[in-house]
Amino acid sequence: MTRIPLDADHVSRRWLGKAARELAAQEASVVASAADRRPISEDINETFADRQTFGERLADRVAAFGGSWPFIIAFGVFLALWTAINLLLRKEAFDPYPFIFLNLVLSMLAAVQAPVIMMSQNRQAAKDRLDAGNDYQVNLKAEIEIMALLEKVEHLAARQEEQTELIHRLLAERGR
Repeated sequence: MTRIPLDADHVSRRWLGKAARELAAQEASVVASAADRRPISEDINETFADRQTFGERLADRVAAFGGSWPFIIAFGVFLALWTAINLLLRKEAFDPYPFIFLNLVLSMLAAVQAPVIMMSQNRQAAKDRLDAGNDYQVNLKAEIEIMALLEKVEHLAARQEEQTELIHRLLAERGR
């Protein structure tokens, strides 16, 4: 079966009702992909990972560990040991009750950990936007392809109906 080359402007006018030059960049990319009959989808995870700096990857790892059960358990054990040691040492404790130094340590940890987690969440939101943009492109191309297939099916059905009518006429003429 021979492949009929498609013109991006024709595809754009036919299925989107606009000239190719009037389309947004995402839509123009989809139309070009449909015209060239090439895939539009991409692996956003791979694309996004390639663009991350060392600091961003480190922040993501810190945020992932900071929000995990191992961190919560280890930190709980650390707090229990800190408290137990200082209570057992009584007068010689390095941080006697009410554990002011521990409060300082916890405040500093929160002051560092919160922005790191927010950086990670911002990157996740950016990744989600990329993913949504890719989903839009894939969906738009699928719609264009489905409309084109429906048109072809309707054309084939009309041709089949014409041929059926022709066969009926030929049989009628033969039967006279």
